[in-house]
Amino acid sequence: MAQFTALTTLLLSLFVPWPAASEDLGQDKALTWAGCGITKKSFMKELAAAFTERTGIRVDIEGGGAARGLRDTADRRIDFGGSCRMALPDLDPREFHVLTHPVAWDALVVIVHPGNPVDGITSDQLREVYTGKITNWKALGGPDHEIELYVRKGFSSGVGYALRQYLFQNTQQKFVTTKDRVKRSSGPIEKAVEANPYAIAVTGVSSARKRKVKILDLDGKTPSFENVKAGRYKLYRPLYLVTTPNPSPEVKEFVEFAYSEAGKRILRANQVVPYYDALELSKNLTVFGFGVK
Repeated sequence: MAQFTALTTLLLSLFVPWPAASEDLGQDKALTWAGCGITKKSFMKELAAAFTERTGIRVDIEGGGAARGLRDTADRRIDFGGSCRMALPDLDPREFHVLTHPVAWDALVVIVHPGNPVDGITSDQLREVYTGKITNWKALGGPDHEIELYVRKGFSSGVGYALRQYLFQNTQQKFVTTKDRVKRSSGPIEKAVEANPYAIAVTGVSSARKRKVKILDLDGKTPSFENVKAGRYKLYRPLYLVTTPNPSPEVKEFVEFAYSEAGKRILRANQVVPYYDALELSKNLTVFGFGVK
C-alpha cells in the first residue's frame, strides 16, 4: 500500500493541473517555505534570492526536516515546503493532501572529519556500522578508536528513510548509537562531523560540499555531479518542492521558476543535478522512490 500511495503522489504532482495564473502576483507579498534542511542548504537560498530579484516576491526560508515540509504545507502553516522523500500517507495521513514536485537529484554521502585517513567505505561496511557490528575505525583502515555515529531522530526524516531503504529495505530499522549523537536535523549532524575527528554520518552531497567535511567514496564510486547524473553512484534520491493541490499564483510561479532554464542554471551552479537533466534515473527508483543496490 505504501508503494502505491507514494507512486500515486508522484504521478499527481506531475499531472494535476495548476489553477489559472493571476495577472498581478502582488509584488508586496512574501512566501514562507520550510522543510528539508539539505534542500535548504543545497540550493533553496540561492533559488529564492534569484526568484525575489526576478519578481520582487520575498521568500522566507526555514528548515525543520522533510516531515515538516510536507505536513506544514498540508496544514497551510506555510505557503510551500521542501522534502527529500516522497509523501507517505501511511506515515501521516496529512501527507496525502500535498503534491510533491521533483526538481533535483541528490546523492546521500558518508561524511567524516577532514583529518580522517579513511577514503572509502562499502555498503556492507556501512550497514555494519549502523547496526553496531563495526564499532572501531581500525576495521575500516582508520585509527584504533571508537566510531562515533551521528544519526537523525525518528524514522520519517528524508535521510533516515532513504538510508533505511537503501541499506536494509526496512523503514523501521534501528540504528545503533548513543542518545547524544541523535540529532533533530542534518545541520547539527554536519557540524558535529566538522568538529569530531572520530565521527561518521550520512547527509546530502550538495549540503556536505558546503561544509568542512570529508566525503567518502561508496562502493568505489565518488558522488561527483557526473556520477550522480549518470547513475553510477547508486545512493541517490529526488529533492522535492511541496505544494497544496491548489497553490497560490506566487507559489506556482516559484515552482515554474525552479523548472525553468534560469532555475536549472542555479541548481547546476550549486553542483545539484536538475531533475529533468537526468530523467533516466527515475527508472531505477525501485523502492519508495529511492535507488536500491
